[in-house]
Amino acid sequence: MSAADDAPRAPIAVLFGGPSAEHDVSIVSGNAIADALETADQPVQRILIDLAGGWWWLPAGHRRDGRAPAVYDDPAALGAQGPISAGVATDLLRAPQPQPIVFVALHGPFGEDGTIQGMLQAAGLAYTGAGVTASAIGMDKAVFKRLARGLGLPVVDWREISQSRWDAGQDAVLADLTAFAEGTGDPRLMIKPARLGSSVGMTLGHSPDEYGPALDTAFRFDTLALAERYVSDARDLEVSVVGNDPARLELYGPGEIIAGHEFYDYEAKYTPGLSETSPRAEVPERTRAMIHKIARDAYRGIGAEGFARIDFLLRGDEVYLSEINTIPGFTPISLFPVMCADGGYDFAGICRRIVELAEERRRTMLRPVLTPGDLPR
Repeated sequence: MSAADDAPRAPIAVLFGGPSAEHDVSIVSGNAIADALETADQPVQRILIDLAGGWWWLPAGHRRDGRAPAVYDDPAALGAQGPISAGVATDLLRAPQPQPIVFVALHGPFGEDGTIQGMLQAAGLAYTGAGVTASAIGMDKAVFKRLARGLGLPVVDWREISQSRWDAGQDAVLADLTAFAEGTGDPRLMIKPARLGSSVGMTLGHSPDEYGPALDTAFRFDTLALAERYVSDARDLEVSVVGNDPARLELYGPGEIIAGHEFYDYEAKYTPGLSETSPRAEVPERTRAMIHKIARDAYRGIGAEGFARIDFLLRGDEVYLSEINTIPGFTPISLFPVMCADGGYDFAGICRRIVELAEERRRTMLRPVLTPGDLPR
């Protein structure tokens, strides 16, 4: 037996919650991931980040056991220790040997936009999923769409509206959006915050008189909104991507979502039984190959690592790249882990694979430590 075999297994610190509108979804995802990792006798520490940004260490053996996410609004009542600041928290995480691998299960801003990734990277901690740059690009739908279009990938036409422009002249903005919609031949526009997920703040504006209230809703969550051309009768498809090496990516799906509402809004996503999902969409093999190629190009294009879910709209033979989610959901209705079953992964297996990819990246990113004598003078 080698010394490596004798070395203690690195614990996993699962981060969930976070100061974003996707806080509750993250609590469900994070606990499901922690439960799955613990089934493999993996040491796991659950860490809750509250809406104010405080970090809480939940007690060993903690289980959500179906409790509502709102229960986590009072972490002390769950026996958690905290709150502590992010700086103190990262110092605590880096102190033990072996250091933990951080499984980032934070959805939305702070968790999915490169912020937490930058903090962990600066502390020298290994973490799951995409790095700083890819996380930031993936979270910002406007930047992602610009990059995708620059790569020649098919995206739905859109317009960007800043809150400052909206505040300065709503009539001018509405006139521009009305002209944009008329040019598409359909008065409907999908209006959403640019840097949020889970369909939070997303509204389908059916006509110009609905654009204003839809923008007001979007600006409750972000200072930049997108108004996209509505693709009528489109199917919602998703693809799972796993891997670090761009030449050896694993792609699964597409799966399909049949929304219980007019579109796949927050309620349709998270109300049990309201929408239907299938891990294997019925599409021609040629269409499947095209979707996989676009997914691979998008993943490589932003420099993603670890894992991601990539969303598409399909109408007839028309395929549109919708967005990339660098920290997709791991809730009971999330398609990402289910689609990975085609690769032989059960829920615990894909969680472990994501941890392995974080370990792999830590090994490849090791660099010699510079000393003052190494610096140019």
